[in-house]
Amino acid sequence: MKKIAFLFPGQGSQYIGMGKELCSKYAVADRIFNQANEVLEFDLKKLCFEGDMEELTKTINTQPALLTLSLAVFRAFTEETGITPNYLAGHSLGEFSALSCSGAINFEDALRIVRQRGRFMQEAVGIGEGAMAAVSGIDKRFIEEECQLASNGEKIAVVSNYNSLDQIVISGHKEIVIKVGEKLKEMGGRYTLLKVSAPFHSPLMKPAAVLLKEELSKYTYNPLNWPVISNVTAQEYKGKEEIIENLSQQIVKPVQWQLSMEYLKNNGVLEAVEMGPKNVLTNLMKKNVPSIPVYPCETKANILDIGSQLSASNSDKNAELTNKKLSFITKCLAICVCTKNSNWNNDEYQKGVVEPYKKLQELLNSLEKEGKEPGMSHLQEAYDALQSVLMTKKLPLEERMSRVYQLLEETDAKEYFTGLELGADYTA
Repeated sequence: MKKIAFLFPGQGSQYIGMGKELCSKYAVADRIFNQANEVLEFDLKKLCFEGDMEELTKTINTQPALLTLSLAVFRAFTEETGITPNYLAGHSLGEFSALSCSGAINFEDALRIVRQRGRFMQEAVGIGEGAMAAVSGIDKRFIEEECQLASNGEKIAVVSNYNSLDQIVISGHKEIVIKVGEKLKEMGGRYTLLKVSAPFHSPLMKPAAVLLKEELSKYTYNPLNWPVISNVTAQEYKGKEEIIENLSQQIVKPVQWQLSMEYLKNNGVLEAVEMGPKNVLTNLMKKNVPSIPVYPCETKANILDIGSQLSASNSDKNAELTNKKLSFITKCLAICVCTKNSNWNNDEYQKGVVEPYKKLQELLNSLEKEGKEPGMSHLQEAYDALQSVLMTKKLPLEERMSRVYQLLEETDAKEYFTGLELGADYTA
């Protein structure tokens, strides 16, 4: 199976009507929204489906709304398709969604936490005092330098999001953010002030971080069912013990999204699904790791289509792997036959050549007849038979090593046979 990551969006992806179609098609999604209403003691469902955009955009409402929809999509998707992730990653608020979907934070607890998180973040800085701006077209080193130069101790601007090589977000006091933006514009960059209510992921959020840590300490956490990538470290959580510290630090530290996506790539992720509204993270992946396709998922049509694509993709991958393994065994047989014999001892030849070859032929016939994918034990058996034949025929060591190396090259099989014990004879 190809490794798959589930990605969870943060604030900015919300819109009126989100989740309505999903809840009409999936009872599990509707139950999650109803559960959120009970926990929060207000009609979050109505706000998302037909409320006022200004009200939905208030961070105290946005955070539980996006968490609820992301979990609803996750539950509907996994129940419909049976597909589960190898990794989860969420952008800012989305990290809470990822941890909840991984089972580390109970959904009801996560709702209460992010509702408070939104309140703490909103109250940390006076309205109109802070700002955030997206910057592009200029190297991050210059952005970092200009933030340092413009900050004067009392008022600051810092990098708050490393979203991609070409999209950095800065955060801080509004006048300093604008000052840095204008300076970068003179240098050939571009900047756009974001429609946010506070300077998130900056030192100005320290009061919120202190309160959030206190809030997080009230809850019990569970082992993670799947690895989750931390925004702060761009590494996977080592355990539930890191949750309180990582999530409280996340408010004042930059989101390391680019490095997080590179971590997924370096750990073998080949496809991803964006669990939530819009396609912000899908577009960012095109900039960060274009080799990983991301499928935005929010509706039943999305779920059915993505499930079909991923299943077909994995089916093709499995068939390709099966063919490579069968080719490996077939090539072993061919090498056994075409290798010149230099051993004329009949007993040794019978035991070391005829019997292994016969067993190998029977193995291949059985696998092809039953349509089974060869396992590592079958590959080891084929390799052992080949080595027996080559050694009995008295092929020199250097030539045996060359034959094995050629075998792996011709079958394009080295990456699939890292677990094969080739022994001391094979050192390539």
